Amino acid sequence: MGPFQDITVLDLTRVLSGPYCTMLLADLGARVIKIEQPKGGDDTRQWGPPFVAGESAYFLSINRNKESVTLDFKHPKGRAVLDRLIANVDVVVENFRPGTLERLKLDYASLSAKHPRLVYASISGFGHTGSRSREAGYDAVLQAEGGLMSITGSPDAPAVRVGVAIADITSGMFAAQGISAALYARERTGRGQHVDIAMLDSVAALLTYQAGIYFVTETPPVRLGNRHPTIVPYETFTAADGDFVLAVGTDEQWKKFCAVAALDLGEQFATNRGRVTGYADLRPRVAEALRNHPRSYWIERLRAAGVPCGSVRSFDEVFADPQIASRDMVVPMAHPVAGDIRVLGSPLRLSDTPASQRTAPPTLGQHTDSVLRNDLGLSLDAVDDLRVSGVI
Repeated sequence: MGPFQDITVLDLTRVLSGPYCTMLLADLGARVIKIEQPKGGDDTRQWGPPFVAGESAYFLSINRNKESVTLDFKHPKGRAVLDRLIANVDVVVENFRPGTLERLKLDYASLSAKHPRLVYASISGFGHTGSRSREAGYDAVLQAEGGLMSITGSPDAPAVRVGVAIADITSGMFAAQGISAALYARERTGRGQHVDIAMLDSVAALLTYQAGIYFVTETPPVRLGNRHPTIVPYETFTAADGDFVLAVGTDEQWKKFCAVAALDLGEQFATNRGRVTGYADLRPRVAEALRNHPRSYWIERLRAAGVPCGSVRSFDEVFADPQIASRDMVVPMAHPVAGDIRVLGSPLRLSDTPASQRTAPPTLGQHTDSVLRNDLGLSLDAVDDLRVSGVI
C-alpha cells in the first residue's frame, strides 16, 4: 500500500512532463484518472515507431498505473462530467499553455473557489508569472534557453542537448515533489494550493555548482566535454578496448590510482588544486597510461583499490546487469493489446510503503465506462448517450 493510497489525481496532461509527474504519484499508490481526447488521445500514442500491436513504446514508458478516460471537456456534456470528477479528487495536474484553462474556467482560481482543498499543479514552459508566461515550452528549447546546452558537449563542437528530455523529466519530478509538499501542508491547514512549475526554472535549478562558479567568477562556464570543471581526473578515458569513466574525487583516491597505474607524477599533482591548474599537462599522461590495458583490467584493479570508475555501457549492458535486476528496475507487465511488455521500475525505495508497478499503461479509453458508471453513477443509457454525442 503506497503512501498516496487515499489520494485521487485527475490527470489533464499529455506528452512527457505531466505524465511523468502523475506516473510518479501513481507508483506511490495514488489513483490517477487520465483524461484523453476521444480522437487520438495523448499525443505520444502516435509517436513512433516503434509500436507494439499499435501501441506506442513512448506512451507505454510513462503511463503505467493509470486509468484512461476519453472525454471532450470542451463539450457542455463533457464539461459537466469533468466537473463531477473534479469534485471527487484531491489533485488536478495540467500542462496546458497558461491561459488555456483560464478561458475555460478550469484554472486554479476558478476551481479552488469551489474546492478549497484541491491541490492544483501546473507545468508549463515559463511558469504562470512573468513576461513570457504565455509562451509554449519545448524540451530542446528550454535546455537551450536554460543554459544547460551551453555546458553540454565538446569544447570544439556545437552545443548538444542531453540524450533524454531532461527539461520535461525534471519538471515532472519537481511537480511531483511540489504536490507531495502541498498535500502534506493540507493536512495542517485544510486548504490546497497552486503548484506552479516552469520548465525554465527546472533547467536553471539543475545548474547548481556551475551557477555557483558563475556567481563567484562572473565568467560563464564553457563546454568541457566529459571533464569536470573543479575535479581532476574526473572524466572519460579510452582503454585498449573502449571508454570508461574515472572519477577521482579525493587526494587519497589519487594516490591509490597512481599506485594501480604505476604513475609517479610527483608533488605537483598531489592535491586536487594542483591537478585542476595543471590539467593540460596531466591529462595526456594519465590517458597514455590507461591505453595500455582493456577496461576490465582497470576497473577490476581500481575498484579493488577503492577508486571510483565504470564502463561506458550500452543499454544492452545496463539491462543485463544483475544489480539492475536485483533492484527491480525492469518490470514485466501484461498489456491488454501489446501482450508481454517491460517497463522501468521506480527508483524510490520506501521500506514500509513502497512504490509499485501494478497495472499496465491503459489503452485509449479503457476505463471510460467503469469510471463514469462506478464513480459518477451514470446509467448505461447515459454513457451511451455521451458516446453517441462524441463526448467520450
